[in-house]
Amino acid sequence: MKFNEMVYERPNLEKIEKEAGELLRSFGEAGSFAKHQEIFLKLIDIEKDLGTQAVLMNVRHSVDTMDSFYEKENDFWDENSARLTALGHGLITAVLESPYLEDYRHLYGDHFIDTALLQQKTFKEEIMQELVEESKWASKYQKLMASVQIPFQGKDRTLPEMAVFLEDPKRGHRKSAGEAIFGFFQSHLEEFDEIYDKLVGLRQGIAIKLGYKNFIELGYDRMGRTDYNADDVAAYREGVREYLVPLVEDIYEEQRKRLGLKKLHYYDLGFEYPGGMPKPKGDADFIISMASKMYDELSPETSAFFKMMRSDGLMDLLSKKGKAPGGYCTFIENYGVPFIFANFNGTIGDVNVLTHEFGHAFQVYSAKDLPLPSQRFPGMEAAEIHSMGMEFITWPWMKDFFEEDTDKFFYSHAAGALSFIPYGVLVDHFQHEVYENPEMTPQQRRAKWRELERIYMPWKDYDGNDYLEQGGFWQKQGHIFEVPFYYIDYTLAQIVALQIFKRSRQDADQLWEDYKAICKVGGSLPFLKILEVGNFDSPFNPEVVEDTVAYLKDFLEEFDTSEF
Repeated sequence: MKFNEMVYERPNLEKIEKEAGELLRSFGEAGSFAKHQEIFLKLIDIEKDLGTQAVLMNVRHSVDTMDSFYEKENDFWDENSARLTALGHGLITAVLESPYLEDYRHLYGDHFIDTALLQQKTFKEEIMQELVEESKWASKYQKLMASVQIPFQGKDRTLPEMAVFLEDPKRGHRKSAGEAIFGFFQSHLEEFDEIYDKLVGLRQGIAIKLGYKNFIELGYDRMGRTDYNADDVAAYREGVREYLVPLVEDIYEEQRKRLGLKKLHYYDLGFEYPGGMPKPKGDADFIISMASKMYDELSPETSAFFKMMRSDGLMDLLSKKGKAPGGYCTFIENYGVPFIFANFNGTIGDVNVLTHEFGHAFQVYSAKDLPLPSQRFPGMEAAEIHSMGMEFITWPWMKDFFEEDTDKFFYSHAAGALSFIPYGVLVDHFQHEVYENPEMTPQQRRAKWRELERIYMPWKDYDGNDYLEQGGFWQKQGHIFEVPFYYIDYTLAQIVALQIFKRSRQDADQLWEDYKAICKVGGSLPFLKILEVGNFDSPFNPEVVEDTVAYLKDFLEEFDTSEF
């Protein structure tokens, strides 16, 4: 079925709650595991139905946030999010308190039980109202970001559209674009501060009600992290600071020399070459055509899958007014298919986001036959391996997109993969500071961001921009508002993706088999176990970070960037 033929219908929650309540009560009458599981699967079917409607609503709302129907539906789901959480909690509790716990463990795996225990730990009826409020304030942030219309060069432009001007060869244009972008954030500073104040306060209050010391522990449990903790992440951050930050400093210093600038300002960072950034040699239709060729040649599996995504309208790729920013992949449970959302803007990022989200989509489609919806996607850190890894797996076809600028693309992609990691670690460290000190004022939070920015990104020069000098850049990062502690995941996955890059150049056939293997396990295993399936090394080992950085350093030194 094509996406536009999929029917959205607001669920009748009263009816569903009544049906689910009857099923939950009937668990007590189950005299065998077979009967208990039969009831369990009926409740899973309800979960699938609800999930399908929620995803259809969310996709259509994010594609057009000005659509009044889906705006109201989004409000409905926000207002009732806690009721839905309560339904899931009831099911999990029934499993964990049943006499058949070990039968469920045997059938669905240790990770299913471990994550169920975390779900039970992170919810109580007493926090339902706070969960509703948290969802509402997160939606306010998304709506504010989707409303961005920045007057620039005679036209109102979205944030993705503004990003193009940060690659303009004329430095004055880049500076004007940077000032216009952050002028928007400056003009809405009080709104961003209020939203984040509310979210931090709500999350801290929820954590205390649930018996946590602060939101950090709750945040990790919400993310389903069963095989590593905040201490592991802190040690990893130190490895990044020691091995990666100096290399990225060198990358930006080389860029400064290449551009012939006395100083590299924030609006120069996205402009890497005097002759301009590599860009796809065509429009969106060209990119899709080249992607079809690429996935036809990569493997039979990717060929058939991409054809389905195209023919069934399961991608929305162009940036337009009212469309939410960013990119994502989701899964429509009852139809057994993913959906890719992106914002093409004519830059190198168009190819990167397509291959990135295709990696997510290919993974979840590979895991569509696992028994439970919760097993479709792995944890966030493992999920990003598939997306970032696909970016590198597709390198042999990049010449079709970039032609004579292919080497520029290779250098930019590899250097960008490295330079992103300190930023991702900074986002994580900042959130630890915020939730360790939830009483911080907005001014103190901004000062803390700037302090950490000088540690992890010492090359950042804001050329006197007051908003950025005061530490406002983080307000542009939606994850901080909407999905707390979901960002270190990208950097952990990037270290693994760089292993994919290395192995793809040494034994591409074996690497592809390992990649498919980690796609198929979905969310049935935790992060470190998934790495074992794919024969990858753990990024929590400092030697792995050091070796990965060394390999990429050698690779980058193969390029004479003065030729770019």
